[in-house]
Amino acid sequence: MMKRIFLLGSTGSIGTNTLDVISQHSDNYKVVALAANRNIKKLTGQIHKFYPEFVLVYDKNAYEQIRKVDLPAKTKVLSGPEGLESILEATDPDVFVNAFVGFAGLVPTITAIKHKIKIALANKETLVVAGALIKKLLQEYDVSLYPIDSEHSAIWQCLAGEKGNGIKRIIITASGGPFRTFTKEQLNHVTPESALKHPNWNMGAKITIDSATMMNKGLEVIEAYWLYNVPITKIEVVIHPMSIIHSMVEFEDHSIKAQLGIPDMRIPIQYALTAPERLPLEVPQMDFGRITQLTFEQPDSDKFPCLRLAYEAIQKGATYPAVLNAANEIAVYAFLERIIKFTDIAEIIERLLQDHKPIENPVLEDFLTIDTLVRKQAEKICKMKL
Repeated sequence: MMKRIFLLGSTGSIGTNTLDVISQHSDNYKVVALAANRNIKKLTGQIHKFYPEFVLVYDKNAYEQIRKVDLPAKTKVLSGPEGLESILEATDPDVFVNAFVGFAGLVPTITAIKHKIKIALANKETLVVAGALIKKLLQEYDVSLYPIDSEHSAIWQCLAGEKGNGIKRIIITASGGPFRTFTKEQLNHVTPESALKHPNWNMGAKITIDSATMMNKGLEVIEAYWLYNVPITKIEVVIHPMSIIHSMVEFEDHSIKAQLGIPDMRIPIQYALTAPERLPLEVPQMDFGRITQLTFEQPDSDKFPCLRLAYEAIQKGATYPAVLNAANEIAVYAFLERIIKFTDIAEIIERLLQDHKPIENPVLEDFLTIDTLVRKQAEKICKMKL
């Protein structure tokens, strides 16, 4: 049976990889809707290749631009949150792939859940910011959510067939990023160009900087907490520079399962679409003859405090993770624009976490309010760094 796919964030790294997976299995999947923010040139190419029934463009200027483009006659172009509602109702997709980056992915996830559509989630911020709310809604609307992140896909695969067996710990692997061996002094002088050169993965700018600061791993710790129902004290991070082991699970008998593979996002993307089945995939095969060793290190939270801040935020709970995320997003983009230093990112996040007055049992409106407020505060601090 052909599955109908709504892809949110089609022009980004995860989005383009998702479309590559779908193109390899055109008998199994049909793209019924594409959504993007402002990359009209790339989106137009995707429309002419996949012929979706609907296209959703969030940026107002980009929406006006694409309306002037020669598109297939059957493709309708809509904009904004109202457009999302209309498309979900008109297409009734089987899977909603959320490949948006940042807080912007939260509301679309909630909207799709309320339409009772299965979620394939690459937007980790959805769970980081509002994990408790998302879990409540998933249960209320009886919707399944499958992770796309390579680490969470690995954990998910390691847990297959283990129902009822106690988890001793979840071990999330991290490459360590491009500055793993740098001193604290060297970190004061890194540039956006050097930070964007990830040693193993080809990702978008924001997630690549998060990898360099280790915040990406902190966000994944929070995500794992909500996905796998284990205490935060049972979720650990280990540095694995090769990015061959994507994560591990240790059980009560101290047996450890690990999921291995080349660092290619198409593998976890496809598994999120096909699980528990597996389909052929045209990606390079792992060559064990070229893997001479698998090494591991403990993360250095002194050099990379973002990981520590993420643990502290989820341990405090309430709206602290929302503050962590909003402050991080603003600080990352300020670094990319050379407004602040690399080491300022963690400093700004910690300052805003310390100043935060939490809201217990928050609802969506609380998250929206806090996100707006913290962004303004973070922008003000960043400008003071100039």
